[in-house]
Amino acid sequence: MPKAHLHLHFTGSMRPATLLELADKYGVHLPEALSGGEPPKLRATDERGWFRFQRLYDIARSCLREADDIRRLVREAAEEDVRDGAQWLEIQVDPTSYAPRLGGLIPAMEVILDAVESASADTGLGIRVLVAANRMKHPLEARTLARLAVRHADRGVVGFGLSNDERRGFARDFDRAFAIAREGGLLAAPHGGELSGPGSVRDCLDDLGAARVGHGVRAAEDPRLLAKLAERQVTCEVCPSSNVALGVYEKPEDVPLRTLYDAGVPMALGADDPLLFGSRLAAQYELVREHHGFTDAELAELARQSVRGSAAPEEVRTRMLADIDGWLAG
Repeated sequence: MPKAHLHLHFTGSMRPATLLELADKYGVHLPEALSGGEPPKLRATDERGWFRFQRLYDIARSCLREADDIRRLVREAAEEDVRDGAQWLEIQVDPTSYAPRLGGLIPAMEVILDAVESASADTGLGIRVLVAANRMKHPLEARTLARLAVRHADRGVVGFGLSNDERRGFARDFDRAFAIAREGGLLAAPHGGELSGPGSVRDCLDDLGAARVGHGVRAAEDPRLLAKLAERQVTCEVCPSSNVALGVYEKPEDVPLRTLYDAGVPMALGADDPLLFGSRLAAQYELVREHHGFTDAELAELARQSVRGSAAPEEVRTRMLADIDGWLAG
C-alpha cells in the first residue's frame, strides 16, 4: 500500500548488518544488545532505562564516521521504505551529532543533503529532511540549528523538530528556535506525548506552534486535547512498535490507536528507530490490522493521513492519494 513515512530517525534507520560491518571497520566494540541479532530489551519509562536507550543509540551513531557511511545509511533506509510501499520519506537528523567527524556543522549538513538527493535519485523515493534539536542541550544550540535548517530549505529541509527526553526541561525554552523555523517556512514537528502525558502535547501546540507532533499518543488521555488536535488537524506521528518496546504501553493492543482515530486525530504511522525496535514501516500497519482490527478501508485512510500530514508538494500528494485509492480498489 502506498504511504508516507514521517517519523524515522537518522541513525535509528540503519540496518543491523550495516551496523555490524561499520563497527568492524572502525574497531567499535558493540554490546550484546546491538550485536546479538535480536532487538535489545528496552524500557525507557524511567531515567535509567532512557539512559540505556540513549547509550545504545550513541554507540551506533559513533559508527557513522565518513561521508560514504552517511550515503550508505540513507540509500539503505530508502530501499527499505520503498520495499514497504513508501513513496515519500521525511527523515529526522541532528547534524551536530555528525559534525565533529565531517568537518563541522555546515559540511555535515551538506553531506546529509547530498546523500538524500542521491538516494532519492537512485530509488525513486521522495525524500526530505527534518532538522531536529536535542532537548537535552541548551536552547541557544536549537536556535543555531533552526537557522541552519532555514538556510537549507532550498536543498530539501522541510521541517524542524525537537527530540530526546521530553520529561526534561520545558518546551517553551525552545520557542524562539521554533519561531525562527516557522518564519523560515519550515513545518514544526516536535516530539511530545510519549514519555510524558497529554500536557506535553499541549505544550507542543501552544508553545511551539506544532503542525505535527512526534508520537502524541498520550493525548488519548485527555478528550479535550483530542478534540483540539482533531479541530486543528495536527498529525500525530504514531510509532506503535516503539511505544511497546520502550514500555509506554505493555502490549500492542494497549496503544490507543482507535481512540485517536475515532476522535478524528490524523495519524502517520512511523517506525521511529528500526535498528533498536526491530520493525520497519509496513510492520506498523500490520500491527494495526492484527491488534486493532483496522479494515483495508481504514488502513487506506491511515495512509492518506500520512500523505496529508507530509510536506510533499501538491502534485506528489495528489498522485499518492490516487495510488492509495487504486490499492484499495484493487
